[in-house]
Amino acid sequence: MDLGRRPQARFHNSEIYLGDREITAKDLQYVVDSIGEFGDDNRAGIEKTLHRISVIRNRQGTPIGLTCRVGRAVYGSVSLITDLIMSEKSVLILGRPGVGKTTILRETARMLAGDGNKRVVIVDTSNEIAGDGDIPHPAIGKSRRLQVENTGLQHKVMIEAVENHMPEVVVIDEMSTDKEALAARTIAERGVQLVATAHGNTLDNLISNPTLSDLVGGTQTVTLGDLEAKRRRTQKTVLEREHDPTFDIVVEIRERNTVAIHKDVATHVDRILRSITVQLEIRKLNSDGSITSSMEKIVAPKNKLDINKFSSPPRINGQNYLATHPISKNKTQTPAHVKEKILFLFGIPKSTLLESAEHLASNIRITENSNEAEIFVTTKQHYNRRPSTIRQAEKSGIPVHIIRRASREQINHFLRRFSTINTGLNQQTTNGSANLKQPNLGSWDNNGNMEELSAMQEAVTAISRLNSKSKMIKLSPQPTYIRRMQHGLATDNNIGSSSSGKDPHRKVIYRKNK
Repeated sequence: MDLGRRPQARFHNSEIYLGDREITAKDLQYVVDSIGEFGDDNRAGIEKTLHRISVIRNRQGTPIGLTCRVGRAVYGSVSLITDLIMSEKSVLILGRPGVGKTTILRETARMLAGDGNKRVVIVDTSNEIAGDGDIPHPAIGKSRRLQVENTGLQHKVMIEAVENHMPEVVVIDEMSTDKEALAARTIAERGVQLVATAHGNTLDNLISNPTLSDLVGGTQTVTLGDLEAKRRRTQKTVLEREHDPTFDIVVEIRERNTVAIHKDVATHVDRILRSITVQLEIRKLNSDGSITSSMEKIVAPKNKLDINKFSSPPRINGQNYLATHPISKNKTQTPAHVKEKILFLFGIPKSTLLESAEHLASNIRITENSNEAEIFVTTKQHYNRRPSTIRQAEKSGIPVHIIRRASREQINHFLRRFSTINTGLNQQTTNGSANLKQPNLGSWDNNGNMEELSAMQEAVTAISRLNSKSKMIKLSPQPTYIRRMQHGLATDNNIGSSSSGKDPHRKVIYRKNK
């Protein structure tokens, strides 16, 4: 309905006029008076229905147009991805406006709460999933709904849902800000399943979106060595995934009855950033109710690096380029309090590891004699073959650390974790933390138990201090799986927790619950 025009009804493939009389200001005001109040997003609803009314205003704030969208609960709308939803993995749904994303979310919440017997909480910012009014629409089944006062507070209500209501699944519609992306990461780190929608048609669109790319691992600018750039046949400055994706699966809704599925988001993002072919599963719902599945290959476009489109400074191997490469061009110096560690490499290029260690300021020395080593580093492929060198190291009690493969990305990941352990422990010692029992670095075995032990001891000490005097304590940066354990410890002790920062400096913050 637009002021001075005839009212019009628009369908999927057609549109019709509803009369010959033009809409007047009185007609628009009648509709506005008959529905609920408009929020800061200019949306309103009709109580106990799923309909949505959006207003168009002039510069003075007077309504001059209305869009009344009919909402229905379509049972079975999630049949194409039922197995993905029930897999307990986090699922992100992409698609253009009006293709049915919210309808799928509504049915997902009902199915998980009913058939899945899960504790489901819906963060319903615009009251579009569960309808207007305080009593949610029956279409969401046993799910519980949290309303949001205004759209700018959605990220806070997302965290509130986890801390206050113990959900197993959180359902969110229209994620659109970086704060919401960070809140989603915090929720995923606490072991809660996420099902959400976001703006964008394809995974490639999401990767290119600087605000929402964090949902699928984010991007960082990395400078490769000469040998690595030659091996990849690419330029020396490239884009790489920054951290583990928040969502395990991405579903692209192409048509109402057709979806494309990325089942391994981390791998697909890596391949897209390297312009390598990606293989998708295409599912179609036929008119007789049957589902057909096929595979489709998509050639990822050549990525032309444009540093200016990113809001954050360029990063090299996870580090701020300006911080690690000051104008004086002096190399980053390793902190004096970090003790040097002696590594023995088996099946890993020495030059690649040394170059990465220099960028990440890791204080290490590589030895050719395995008996001198404090840590034995090898790949999964070499370890599975069980050569005599590895067997001898294990007999000698040397900790064996296994990385997935001898790629620069995996080596960087190992060095970041290694640096976090040393820097965090030594800073605690320097600060004189008397309550924290310092573990022995030599006890770090191939399962990373030393890292877990030190991180959890720090968390226990923080909770003790929080209960006595402090109101907020920031823990040391940790990998995703350790942050998840720290969040769980907070939950067990009735302590509020959230995550802050970006990998590899992302950390858990403890707060007293009110």
